Amino acid sequence: MANICVKTLLPGNRFLGATNSTVYGKRGKAWFNSVKMGPPDAILGVTEAYKRDPNPNRINLGVGAYRDDNGSPWVLPSVRLAEERVVSKKLNKEYATILGIPEFYNKAIELALGKNSQVLQEKRNATAQGISGTGSLRIGSAFFNKFWDGNREVYVPNPTWGNHIPLFEHAGLTIKKYRYYDPRTCGLDFKGCLDDIKQIPEKSIIILHACAHNPTGVDPNKEQWCELSKLIKERNLYPFFDMAYQGFASGDMDHDAQAIRIFESEGHTYCLSQSFAKNMGLYGERAGAFTVACADKDEADRVTSQLKILIRALYSNPPIHGARIAGEILNDPELYGIWLKDVKLMADRIIGVRSQLKENLIKNGSTRSWEHITNQIGMFCYTGMKADQVERLSKEFSIYLTKDGRISMAGVTSKNVEYLAKAMHEVTK
Repeated sequence: MANICVKTLLPGNRFLGATNSTVYGKRGKAWFNSVKMGPPDAILGVTEAYKRDPNPNRINLGVGAYRDDNGSPWVLPSVRLAEERVVSKKLNKEYATILGIPEFYNKAIELALGKNSQVLQEKRNATAQGISGTGSLRIGSAFFNKFWDGNREVYVPNPTWGNHIPLFEHAGLTIKKYRYYDPRTCGLDFKGCLDDIKQIPEKSIIILHACAHNPTGVDPNKEQWCELSKLIKERNLYPFFDMAYQGFASGDMDHDAQAIRIFESEGHTYCLSQSFAKNMGLYGERAGAFTVACADKDEADRVTSQLKILIRALYSNPPIHGARIAGEILNDPELYGIWLKDVKLMADRIIGVRSQLKENLIKNGSTRSWEHITNQIGMFCYTGMKADQVERLSKEFSIYLTKDGRISMAGVTSKNVEYLAKAMHEVTK
């Protein structure tokens, strides 16, 4: 293509702007030679390998989204009904407020804390709609980066959701870990957890998975949550709850929110990230909420004002469609009742295939203990399989999962559970 710019000559037939040291080719100057190729995403890599495999018995156990018993994505009936109602209203497509849609985020925090929450009754919550769980955590990380006067270290369980670490590091905060999972038992290392928390410096931020710990599926029981609450209060630590699976874990909204409610009842102030990706199946709609539970209403008002300023610079305002759907469900008793049944159906299916997997492993003659499969909860299961065993599953049986042995229980169905159990037995004998 010819150069369409007019060349301006200076005395001596020199071109305006030309230098002896810079040469611009037709493709322009390369400004980013120092940028290195980043590593591929571990989960996407699993899915890509699965798609390339021609084996009709192949199984994808990497995806972190619910699938029905046919292995297909499922739109909740309550969501279908709510969306029909939203569309029938012929609402405009104007921007939401910076904080989002009040009919959604006010009911979202009520779902988490319960109608009898003292924080809500005293209007001590600073709540904003977020871009699902990740976006809500990002709001929180930006807020702490700007306003946290304590120890600027964030302590996460080991292991934790893969996005926690880069998310807080991108916000300029330092990440450290405390013991949580015991690979010997595939369960909770409660003693190690308590011992490490006792060593965390005062005024540090501690991340807690409210339910269905990702990636292990290992949760503290009620008594352990009470003990954690007492210790964290004694250590003067700040609890930051991440709740991505309320209702999806056990099928019971109140049970899955018990950790937050225990901490609130014992006088903690805290913050909370919520996601409606899993429990409403609104993955691509990005509906979530971020809340700071404050000491009083005055503090809540000041925090809210600063959240608005931060959100304005991050993305101005959140998307509206998913929040309208979620708001329709949370505000309508009939739709809410249908939704509770939908959520229980999903939770019960996951709980059911956990039992089937364990039973089939025993039936195949496995002498290993697989109790952790049913003791764990939620979408993911830490199987305890090693990297070499995982590699054999993919090469010999076309079963794809992450190298740490984590499987998405949503990928297990009544149709493939026997094949999966047989393969797991073969590689772990």
